[in-house]
Amino acid sequence: MKLQHPFRTALIATLGVGVGLLLIGGVQTLSTILLYVGTALFLSLGLDPVISWLQRRRLPRWAAVLIVLLGLLVLLAGVMLLIVPIIVQQITQLVAAITKVAESGTFLQDVEDWVTSVFPGLDIAAVTGFVQDWLESLDYASIGGGLIAVGATVLGGLAGTFIVIILTIYFTAAVPALKKAVYQMVAASKRTRFIELSEQITDSVGYFVMGQVSLGVINGILSAIFLSIIGAPFPAVLAVVAFLFSIIPLVGTLTGSTLIVLTCFLPGLGSPTTGIIAAIYYLVYMQVEAYVISPRIMNRAVSVPGAIVVIAALAGGSLLGILGALVAIPIAASILIIYRQVLIPRQNER
Repeated sequence: MKLQHPFRTALIATLGVGVGLLLIGGVQTLSTILLYVGTALFLSLGLDPVISWLQRRRLPRWAAVLIVLLGLLVLLAGVMLLIVPIIVQQITQLVAAITKVAESGTFLQDVEDWVTSVFPGLDIAAVTGFVQDWLESLDYASIGGGLIAVGATVLGGLAGTFIVIILTIYFTAAVPALKKAVYQMVAASKRTRFIELSEQITDSVGYFVMGQVSLGVINGILSAIFLSIIGAPFPAVLAVVAFLFSIIPLVGTLTGSTLIVLTCFLPGLGSPTTGIIAAIYYLVYMQVEAYVISPRIMNRAVSVPGAIVVIAALAGGSLLGILGALVAIPIAASILIIYRQVLIPRQNER
C-alpha cells in the first residue's frame, strides 16, 4: 500500500508517540497523588453502605454523612485515647527493659544460653563468629543515612494519612454528585443499565472494605484478650499489630501473626513457652478465620471464587503494594459482575 502523504503520516505518528510518553511520564510524576486519591475513594465507598442504611431509615443524606463521619472520628479518638497511653507505657517498659539488658553486659550470653536451650544441636560458636563478622562489615554511615530516610518516610506517611483523611471526608460527602457526573457521560439509551451495574460494583467495594475491617476488629480483640491471658509482652501493641495486618487480604494475618509470635519468643521479654502457646493459638485462629469467619463475612460482601481471590491479591500486591492487594479483590468482583451480566447475556443472544 502506497502512502499518499508519508511526511504527514510520520509526523502524526511521532506526535502520537510523544503524547503517549508525556501521559505516561505525567502518571509516574503524579503517582503519589493518584495513590492518595484512589485510597480516599476506596475508603469513601467503604463508608457509603452505612450511609445508605441510614438513608433507608428516612434520614437525609447530609445528616447520614454527618453522623457517619462524626461517629468515625469519635471512634478513632476513643481508640487513640484508650490505646495510645497503653502503647506509650509499654514502649517505655520496652525501652527500660532493653536499657537494663544493655547495662547488665550479659545480653550476648543470655541470647547464647537461650539459643543453646532451644536448638541444642546448633554450633553456637560458628553462628557467633558469623554475626561478629557481619557487624564488622556494616557501613554505619550508610545506616545513619538510612535511618534519616526512614524518619523522612514516616513523616511523609503521616502527612499522606492526613491528606487521605481529608479527601475521604470530601469524597464521602460528594459521592452522589460524583456518580451523577459519571452517569451523565453515558448515552441516555444505555444509562439505566450502566447505573445498575455501577451501583452493584460500588456496593461490592463498600461491603468488601467493611468485611476486611470486621476481620481486623475480630482478630485485634481476640488477640488482646488471649495475649493478656498468657502474659505476652505488650499485648496492646501486639493487638494493634494484629488488627492492622488483618486488614491486608491473603497474607496480612499470617504476617502479623508471625511478628507477634517472634515477639513472644524474644529473650528477656517473652519465653519459649509463651511463644509456643502463641504460635499454636495463631495456627488455630488462621484456620478458623480462613474456613469459618472469612467465608461468612466475605460471602455477603463479594462473591469471588477462591482461586481468583488469590490471583487478584497477588497481582494487585505486585503492581501497587498494599493498596493494590486491597483493591484487587473488589476489582475482580466488578469484572465478574460485568462478565456475568453483560458478556454472557450478549453471547447468548447471538
